[in-house]
Amino acid sequence: MKLYRFLTGPDDSSFCHKVTAALNKGWELHGSPAYAFNATTGEMQCGQAVTKTVHGKDYDPEMKLGEQ
Repeated sequence: MKLYRFLTGPDDSSFCHKVTAALNKGWELHGSPAYAFNATTGEMQCGQAVTKTVHGKDYDPEMKLGEQ
């Protein structure tokens, strides 16, 4: 099965660590990162899509994608 996640967070090192952790768990970058201003919080937000192919499992909407 192929999994998709969209990681988001503030424009700081915590977002970079989140993406780095996903890459080290076998996820791959998918497309370009996103960058937008959150008017509610007054902060810049980052986003990055990642995908991962997992063999021998079937998709279940109840699964926690980050644990795959």
